[in-house]
Amino acid sequence: MLKKQAVPSLLLMIVLVAFPQISETIYTPSLPDIADALGVSNSSVQLTLSIYFIGFALGVFCWGWISDIIGRRPAMLGGLVFYGVGSALCFYADTISILIISRFIQAFGAATGSIITQTILRESVTGNKRHGMFAQISAVIAFTPAVGPLIGGWVDQALGFRAVFFVLVVMSIGLFIYAYARLPETTQPATRQRIAIWPVVKRIFASPTVLVYGLLIGGINGVLFSYYAEAPFIFIGHFQMTPGLYGFLGIIVALASILGAMISKRLIATHPPQQIIYIGCSVMLMGAFLLMIVCTLPLPISMLAMSIMVTIFILLLGSGIALPNCLSLALVDFQDVIGTAGAIFSLGYYLLVSVITSGMSLLHNESLLTMPLYFLVLTIMMWFSAKKYIR
Repeated sequence: MLKKQAVPSLLLMIVLVAFPQISETIYTPSLPDIADALGVSNSSVQLTLSIYFIGFALGVFCWGWISDIIGRRPAMLGGLVFYGVGSALCFYADTISILIISRFIQAFGAATGSIITQTILRESVTGNKRHGMFAQISAVIAFTPAVGPLIGGWVDQALGFRAVFFVLVVMSIGLFIYAYARLPETTQPATRQRIAIWPVVKRIFASPTVLVYGLLIGGINGVLFSYYAEAPFIFIGHFQMTPGLYGFLGIIVALASILGAMISKRLIATHPPQQIIYIGCSVMLMGAFLLMIVCTLPLPISMLAMSIMVTIFILLLGSGIALPNCLSLALVDFQDVIGTAGAIFSLGYYLLVSVITSGMSLLHNESLLTMPLYFLVLTIMMWFSAKKYIR
């Protein structure tokens, strides 16, 4: 009889799933400073956000597949080494090209925290308990991008943007030590196997519902990180906020997603998860529509800034309602190949996140209407997909 393997603590799972989000957003308050220091355009420096998701997408594929062969623990530790190397290269980067390459390496390593943590949860927990745990994890994932700008804004204001990357170097060392000391192996040698990738790809593409879940997850995250890419130029550039004050706005963003995840967890007792997804997409669409309306009104500067944050709150409240159930339901029929299936699925939706954030960079033109219009188009597509294929 095979011995049951230990399951990592919830705290460790939260830490490992959260750090990639912090790494993505911690330096967003520094984007204007980086553009000035490296002598590049705002659109060019926004590409360091887009490249992160390309590296992340390839990382989740590679680490998820590798973890099926060598186990979850060695794959996690190997990814953290890559993450530390990439963070150090970001600290020393003196051109935009080197910074972009460094961010790719950093993201490739950080991906291990997302894919392996989700794989452990998907293979260890079932039913409504899994929905509830994903709601908790989603609340943390929602909060950690806000922690990034809050820390990064004050560090940048006090010590400059390079100090922000130094914080990530220190964090990478701490994460490796914590995981090395506390992360057990959760798969048994007898269950490890080299799974053929192409049959799993065909299974995923044979399921329209799984593809729609990927579209929704990618769209929700794409909207969130497009906001983080554009918001510094709106609030720091247009509204003349300091990086430190801008960092506090992330708390509002986080509270919206956390409240949405809490609502999702409460609704699961009385509503099927598919219906909750549709409700979340409807709230997102309403928030995007209100954001568009607000940005066309001739409001005083302070009232306009406040109104934008209120509508962003509504938009991300909807994302917090929909996202946990999308993550929980997406791969319920792939338990036999969950590591590889999770890797392929995550590769797809993170590439979509990269495309969406790249679109925000390409559309950047200093106008307040660009982001609202972009979000309105995206949320209409997500609402229609949820209505037709999920609900």
